[in-house]
Amino acid sequence: MIHRRQLLAVAAAALAASTLAARAEVGTPFTPEAFAAATATGKPVLVDVTASWCPVCKAQHPVIESLKARPEFADLVVLAVDFDSQKDVLRSFGAQRQSTLIVFRGTTETGRSIGDTDPASIEALLRSAI
Repeated sequence: MIHRRQLLAVAAAALAASTLAARAEVGTPFTPEAFAAATATGKPVLVDVTASWCPVCKAQHPVIESLKARPEFADLVVLAVDFDSQKDVLRSFGAQRQSTLIVFRGTTETGRSIGDTDPASIEALLRSAI
């Protein structure tokens, strides 16, 4: 009986960890095609340079999700750039650190921040594109 409880506890912990890992990223994975399509619409676009191991990124994501849920940000397109595997994309945007947020209106960059977790300043950054 004890072994069954231990097995269930381990299984529950593994499920919780996989769920948290799946939520580590906000938005759609970045591709050049997705970026071109999003900027062509004229909608505001947030490029989120993120890493699964980054505590600042993990703090930014709930802020971005809560803002995106508001009506004024309903059209916001969020594209996630993986800091560890998409170095070519980082170079193209001139991004040198994870937790970089870059906002576009069409193809024009309207603002960027690095390491910011303050909801008010992230909101102001996003507003620069609407």
